[in-house]
Amino acid sequence: MTQIRPIPCGRPPKALAARVASVPYDVVDTREARALAAGNPVSFLHVCRPEIDLPDDTDPYADAVYRKGRENLDRFYTEGTLREDPVPRLFVYRQTWRGRTQDGLVAGCSVDDYDRDVIKKHEKTRPDKENDRVKHLVTQSAHGEPVFLTYRAVPAVDAKVAEVTAGAPEYDFEAPDGVRHTLWLVPVADDEFFVRAFANVPALYVADGHHRCASASRARAALRAENPVLAPDHPVNWFPAAIFPDRELAILPYNRVVRDLGAKSPGEFLAAVGGAFRIRHGAGPEPSKKGDFRMFFGGTWHGLDPIAPVDVRDPIGSLDVSVLQDRLLAPILGIGDPRTDKRIDFVGGIRGTKELEERVTAGRAAAAFSMFPTTLAELLAIADAGATMPPKSTWFEPKLRSGLFVHRF
Repeated sequence: MTQIRPIPCGRPPKALAARVASVPYDVVDTREARALAAGNPVSFLHVCRPEIDLPDDTDPYADAVYRKGRENLDRFYTEGTLREDPVPRLFVYRQTWRGRTQDGLVAGCSVDDYDRDVIKKHEKTRPDKENDRVKHLVTQSAHGEPVFLTYRAVPAVDAKVAEVTAGAPEYDFEAPDGVRHTLWLVPVADDEFFVRAFANVPALYVADGHHRCASASRARAALRAENPVLAPDHPVNWFPAAIFPDRELAILPYNRVVRDLGAKSPGEFLAAVGGAFRIRHGAGPEPSKKGDFRMFFGGTWHGLDPIAPVDVRDPIGSLDVSVLQDRLLAPILGIGDPRTDKRIDFVGGIRGTKELEERVTAGRAAAAFSMFPTTLAELLAIADAGATMPPKSTWFEPKLRSGLFVHRF
């Protein structure tokens, strides 16, 4: 049984929505966040990346950063940048990008469901990122950024969502990155339908936002430590999420770049790769199917085909990201744990293969690998098995905007 409920939210007035809504905290660094928020005092980046309002040399994990985020959030409410809805609401959130549309329900999701694995995970989290988000949540007493969840589509839910989207939207704007964001208020009379419908959904799945989910759980645990008799209806027991049906989502590749070749010369590296993969010189940058890898090295693209067969019965070992890790990154380059090894970096498919070429050509990387995207069916199967995908296996796009649903606790 999946629990959802209408959620009390602070939201921007219509006239400010496009200016308030920002990219999520984790898709930009401090420099990029500062540039995006320049000249816009109501950008939610002032809340989710508050170091942009402090001196350039400020440690992004300093206590002053977390305090500044709380100060900025309080200011948003005081100045009317965010206004609390008079009643808890459900919303339908549509994203339109490159000719594709996805409609999701924004609701409060249960921390208990996350802890009991009714909300299923497919990735491990990094302690440093978790600690950062927990400190943001506890200091601000608020969830400012929704989690991106998915589920196996339910036709009745799809039909009711279509009824809602037939009406006039509350927000409708195009962000600078070309993604159109449209939001409808769900009529209060329809709340019960959605609550009951999702009670029959056996599981939700984290698509994007593992650290936000984990941080919601840890923030609730921190409040419970202070107040062991925390009321069941306390808002910290819930976190905001946008829940999309699986058939509307698309996964982009999550590409790899390596900073050096270890102790190998270029010739030794190519020879070692050739022992594990058939190398097709002069191939293009985009893989055509699962099991097709592309490598940018020596100023050109190469196709790589695994020489030894891949065991398709192994749901994790047969993932392309696993094959590359197990047959090239670890044995040839010595990158044993991609979660912690500083010699590897990951580039979301939204940045394109030109980004890979530029990093190598500029000398910031020694080689780059263009991947075929993991499928949603693979993700769901691994999550259902209670298994964990390798790090950086999926990149969902478009990203949810932050600052449109702020849930205070």
